[in-house]
Amino acid sequence: MRAKGKKREAFSEHSYWQSYSDMMAALLLIFILMIAITLAIYKQKTTDLDNTRLDLLAAQEELDAAKIHLENSRVEIEKSNEELAASLADLREAYAQAALTKDELNNAYKEIENAKLELDNAYLEMEAARNELAATKSELQDIVGIRTDIISALQDTLTNSDMAVDAQTGSITFSSDVLFSYNSSTLNTDSKKALKEIIPKYLKVLLQDQYRPYIAEIIIEGHTDTDGGYASNMVLSFERANAVADFCLDSKNGLSKNQIEELQEVLTVNGRSYSAPVYKKDRNGNNTTTIDMAASRRVEIKFRLKEDEMIKKIAEILEQQ
Repeated sequence: MRAKGKKREAFSEHSYWQSYSDMMAALLLIFILMIAITLAIYKQKTTDLDNTRLDLLAAQEELDAAKIHLENSRVEIEKSNEELAASLADLREAYAQAALTKDELNNAYKEIENAKLELDNAYLEMEAARNELAATKSELQDIVGIRTDIISALQDTLTNSDMAVDAQTGSITFSSDVLFSYNSSTLNTDSKKALKEIIPKYLKVLLQDQYRPYIAEIIIEGHTDTDGGYASNMVLSFERANAVADFCLDSKNGLSKNQIEELQEVLTVNGRSYSAPVYKKDRNGNNTTTIDMAASRRVEIKFRLKEDEMIKKIAEILEQQ
């Protein structure tokens, strides 16, 4: 029994060390396992760290690229800002020019309106002038017609007499040699018969109701030749014209009292001396430079229409234009 107990004790002591050894082995195994795990974790961490470093490098590169891109963008933005500022300046200038152009256009429009008004006024004035010209033309045509009618009536009235009526002026001419003695202003007895036959017929035509309103003057004009002085001939020419006028105004010589009164309103007596001589004509009927002394000694009776002044004025205006 005792032997068995000793053997059990020996065995029991041996088991203790074995357990210790196992424990140590287990601890070693655990230690190795921990080292392995630590190495694995370290390796993993190193790998993660390397990956993180690579990621950081990549991120840094991206960041650098982003910085470069950002810098390029900044440069482009600054360039765009400069362009925008320049465009804004151009726009302001264009706006200022547009405002100026608008003012100019407004001024031009006002000038056009004023020009239009002036043109309208000019058109109205032109229309009025055209109407006035038409009226004047019509009146002148009537005047010409009246003169033609009067001359025609005078020619018809004196057809059977020896007196010729001037086809242009309607005047009649008496030779002073027939009416007066040399250097005298007293009518001859024979000449009074001729005057009494011609003058009433001539004057009655001019004093007719249809012609009288147009007659401005009935003129009796005395003329002499160039013998003697101008002043003395002026007196002589006037006295001879006045002698004929006195004859016309005498109621015994063919005119009625009313006709004489009407004649007095328009009668004019002139002495012209030798200021309007008559020249001799050549074979072709043209005037020469030689004065016809006998023909220059004369008394003319003629008439002037009221519108002669207007015709003369119109002629002067046309000449000026």
